[in-house]
Amino acid sequence: MRILFSSTPAHGHLMPLLPLARAFRDRGDDVAVLTSAAFGPMLDAERLPLLAVGPEMPELLAEGARRAGVDDPTVPSPAVAAEVFAGARIELSADAAIAAAREFRPDVIVAEATDYVGPFVAAALDVPYAKHAFGPLIPAEFTDVFDGVAERAYKERGLAVPTPAWYVDPCPEVLQGPGWQPPQGRLPLRTEAYRGPAATDGPVTPAALAVRSRPKALLSFGTHFGTPALLRPIVEALAPLADLVVTLGLTATAADFGDGLDHVEFVGFTPLAELLDGVDLVVTHGGAGTTLGTLSRGLPMVVVPQGADQFLQAGAVAGARLGAAVLPPAGPEAVAKAVTEVLSGAEYRDNARRAAEQIAAMPTASEVADQLAAAVTRA
Repeated sequence: MRILFSSTPAHGHLMPLLPLARAFRDRGDDVAVLTSAAFGPMLDAERLPLLAVGPEMPELLAEGARRAGVDDPTVPSPAVAAEVFAGARIELSADAAIAAAREFRPDVIVAEATDYVGPFVAAALDVPYAKHAFGPLIPAEFTDVFDGVAERAYKERGLAVPTPAWYVDPCPEVLQGPGWQPPQGRLPLRTEAYRGPAATDGPVTPAALAVRSRPKALLSFGTHFGTPALLRPIVEALAPLADLVVTLGLTATAADFGDGLDHVEFVGFTPLAELLDGVDLVVTHGGAGTTLGTLSRGLPMVVVPQGADQFLQAGAVAGARLGAAVLPPAGPEAVAKAVTEVLSGAEYRDNARRAAEQIAAMPTASEVADQLAAAVTRA
């Protein structure tokens, strides 16, 4: 079978696809990934061929902001996000994507939840596609606007908007909103913290409660949001409360955080699975991959959302009492207060461990690959 994965050119969108892509690769299927050229090194390490098409995320953000008439494209606005993910991305990527996919000849396309190029290619090539979620179901107030913007591009090319035949869902039910109903064709998938190219299927084991004189916290705001200007005040507020491991994102260095932080462990881009070993708590911006990966280890968290879909994860975590949410404009003192509350409350740890058990009961990537392959064959 020939499976084409398609993703917005951003780590938080691409990495959740990798467990299923690896599983198909390990079955002996022909797999390729459609995204921008910047992810060539990552995919080479994963032994997954890249079909490099379309601009990088900074260009998409700039074009989306221009179309929406705003200065900051990261604000959680449906209109802005629709121009970034649907409008700009389809217009700047579709022709090259269709050409590359036609040469690859996929039997099915698996597109992450905010990727609008994969479904567009599926319509052009008349092949089925599966939508692959990376977090809780995105509210209709966003997706309806996204779909409306995308529909213009379909009409211009005389294409019908396709409906996903399957919905690959790594989000445990505990994180879904009130009144959530499983989408048609839902295939639950056991989520995992990103492990890097050496990942293998295996049981998810919640972290054992560490025995130490002070708690240890991971402070990670992902690949793009963790600027030193934002994190330094939070580091100073949390230093009296816990030993800290702080991620640097893609471009920052420890020196960028200034002097006086010799007691803090700074780490460059590292698979989340390695960072979670031995910590008691995660303080995060609330990216879906970080959120689900943290819960797969049974760890509570404090979510400090900055933009994009992070407010959705923050609300879900707080609502399920898996941790606390600190919403802007609250500052570092509020983050420290939330950390104190979560570390001292057994309820959060117990709930997080129950979430990990729910995740562990979901089908593995290998099992989902078999299910999806059988479904495509039947179709």
